[in-house]
Amino acid sequence: MASSATIKKPHAVCVPHPTQGHINPMLKLAKLLHFKGFHITFVNTEYTHKRLLKSRGPDSLKGLSSFRFETIPDGLPEPAVDATQDIPSLCDSTRRTCLPHLNNLLAKINSSDVPPVTCILADGVMSFTLDAAEQLGVPLALFWTPSACGFMCYVQFQQLIQKGIIPLKDSSSITNGYLETTIDWIPGIKEIRLRDFPSFIRTTDSEDFMIEFLQWECGRAREASAIILNTFDAMEHDVLEALSSILPPVYSIGPLNLLVKDIDDEDLNAIRSNLWKEEFECVEWLDTREPNSVVYVNFGSITVMTSEQLNEFAWGLANSNKSFLWVIRPDVVGGENVVLPPEFVEQTKDRGLLSSWCPQEQVLAHPAVGGFLTHSGWNSTLESVCGGVPMICWPFFAEQQTNCRFSCREWGIGLEIEDVKRDKIESLVKELMDGTKGREMKEKAMQWKDLAVSATSGPYGSSFLNLENMIREVLVRGNVKN
Repeated sequence: MASSATIKKPHAVCVPHPTQGHINPMLKLAKLLHFKGFHITFVNTEYTHKRLLKSRGPDSLKGLSSFRFETIPDGLPEPAVDATQDIPSLCDSTRRTCLPHLNNLLAKINSSDVPPVTCILADGVMSFTLDAAEQLGVPLALFWTPSACGFMCYVQFQQLIQKGIIPLKDSSSITNGYLETTIDWIPGIKEIRLRDFPSFIRTTDSEDFMIEFLQWECGRAREASAIILNTFDAMEHDVLEALSSILPPVYSIGPLNLLVKDIDDEDLNAIRSNLWKEEFECVEWLDTREPNSVVYVNFGSITVMTSEQLNEFAWGLANSNKSFLWVIRPDVVGGENVVLPPEFVEQTKDRGLLSSWCPQEQVLAHPAVGGFLTHSGWNSTLESVCGGVPMICWPFFAEQQTNCRFSCREWGIGLEIEDVKRDKIESLVKELMDGTKGREMKEKAMQWKDLAVSATSGPYGSSFLNLENMIREVLVRGNVKN
């Protein structure tokens, strides 16, 4: 760099997909960039912004002078209840309607008193942002929030269609063993069953929207300046190498929840992104429990189940005789109110705690937590790894099936629920907490925790270095005047 170079303060505009599991990691990345000297504009949808204010308080999104929140409409009518919007409708609407609103916002920012926009970081499924970046002449990095293995499976949807594997021939394919078919040609993945692919392949519709949408978004990923993934090299090395050979530069910079621990800024750390109000009493309750004695149960922000499944989970937990902390969202039962059997509540009152939402990272890092019954969302999986906590996996949606497969078969830290029956739940919980397999999984989980810490530690951790390189090579590229 020439000695006469003058550097403008870089300004990153961050555009997450408006769902909880996508907003959380994007906010962590935005905080890291701010901590490294970037001005940040964080763009939520209007509906998400309202939900955050409702859960976090009216002053929670005032931000800082150099970390500001803005909104754009998502193009959908506002839901009557406080819940995650229908995912296909949201994906369709953001792709069709958001670009002009984002362009207007960028123009407004660039005519204001803040530094001009120098780069955009957008969620991998918000690729309309590529057009906005091209118009501004700034680099754009796409942040794909799934695991590398989940993302690779999405990238292969086109091949699955070309080979006639999807759409499924008929609905019986789901029950007749067809999904047990093993595929050995996915780059970076030795072999994988069809049932372990993201749930969207389970369709007989040749014009299925989510299949088309994900093909489109993966196709556009090739136009980005870079791809960012919230994972680390030791965990997904082969898949990361394979992705790097077919896409723009791929930077694995996770687990982000470990990197942000180095941020020593109280005001920045106070900015949070939970769409449901967190109940911190559960941490106090955990403080009263023995080490490794509690099963933590949380199916994430999107999973819905039937009342029957809720009951089976309840009695499986009750019959295991283990202590548990169970997060039950108000909308977890599809179309119905959540009603637990009074006998279950009575029987477990001394060893169970029910919560509507909790500070999950804090819970999974708590010494009392010995196991995690999870939907295998990627954020939850990483947070479990960072806590050294083994899992029971009940994948529901999207690439959770893929994460479950890797957790159970590759990483040795998970047991899969094949069937939601109380006796199966009971035996899996007992195995997780007391069994030989459970002990082996705990050891493995602690090994992965050490590797995650190593990856995010300076000065030589792989994710630590990748973040530095991504900033230098992509985000501030061209942000220098000689």
